[in-house]
Amino acid sequence: MEKVRVLVVDDSALVRKLLSAMLDSDPGIEVVGVAADPLIARDKIKQLNPDVLTLDVEMPRMDGLTFLENLMRLRPMPVVMVSSLTERGAEVTLRALEIGAVDFFTKPASDLANCFAESAQEICAKVKLAARTRPRAYTQVQKIAVPPRLSADAVLPRSQSAGTRGGMRIIAVGASTGGTEAIRVLLETMPPDAPPIVITQHIPAAFSGPFAARMNNCSAMRVCEARDGQPIQPGHAYIAPGGEHLLVMWDGAKHVCRLHDGPQVNRHKPSVDVLFRSTAASIGAAAIGVLLTGMGDDGARGLLEMRESGAPTVVQDEASSVVWGMPGAAWKLGAADEKLPLEDIAARLLVLAQQPIASARRAAS
Repeated sequence: MEKVRVLVVDDSALVRKLLSAMLDSDPGIEVVGVAADPLIARDKIKQLNPDVLTLDVEMPRMDGLTFLENLMRLRPMPVVMVSSLTERGAEVTLRALEIGAVDFFTKPASDLANCFAESAQEICAKVKLAARTRPRAYTQVQKIAVPPRLSADAVLPRSQSAGTRGGMRIIAVGASTGGTEAIRVLLETMPPDAPPIVITQHIPAAFSGPFAARMNNCSAMRVCEARDGQPIQPGHAYIAPGGEHLLVMWDGAKHVCRLHDGPQVNRHKPSVDVLFRSTAASIGAAAIGVLLTGMGDDGARGLLEMRESGAPTVVQDEASSVVWGMPGAAWKLGAADEKLPLEDIAARLLVLAQQPIASARRAAS
């Protein structure tokens, strides 16, 4: 099997050295070169033709975002961002994912050697995965047309099955690699009176708040980082905080967000399986499950539990996914009623949300 050829771009000589050594230690990866800034990187890309680029967020001579925009417009290739765990680093990294970066990993402010050693397996996996993705040429993001404003039936279907607590549709969404951009596309298309949406995206704790704020700025819905005990309301989307599981629970009068500081599930915290299992248990057929692009299989079994509870379930198709791991695993497991391109999912969810709960499952099947 051919090795993944990587070019490491970072202004820190120590980071270049440590990251190169770590990546080279993986038998499936070869570091073919390093660059201290984007201008040097530009020449080395032409000379070395690497499979993957690791790119520092903040660079001299040309900032990382400007370089990434130019690269994805003129020569699209898989890029993994190297981000600092700061508010500024989070904002820039989220913007980089919008432009076309496949994934990111974080570097600490100190003790680089030990932290890189502890994260070696995860970082190498992200780089090798990036090499298998299909980067697309970057064009300035265009707003997607919002469908006409729906009636209250989109939130409170007139005909519901007996025993549905709260009488309200709730959409549960899971995503990982490529998910920040997929979630943006989904939320940007939703009208302000859409059914409530609960979201688990695999993301570090320092990034979930800025990510929620960014989504709030691009969506007609009100988007926030979920808080423990927060009531779930129509027109709102709730994003799981990094480092905590998000559950949907019934408190006797309404559905609320519950945060749980339990162990990792499927090596993730928050975990999509946790969100989907809680949704299946507390909402049943009134829920709608959606699994978007992501590496691994977190969410596949939980989506099956939602389907078995009577909820309609949808996965993103392979062609529009950055990585068809999680949705692919769910599809192979028989957990999904439908497989759709990303750009069609929001409209389909709104159609499902308008249908009586008893018949939505049959319509999706």
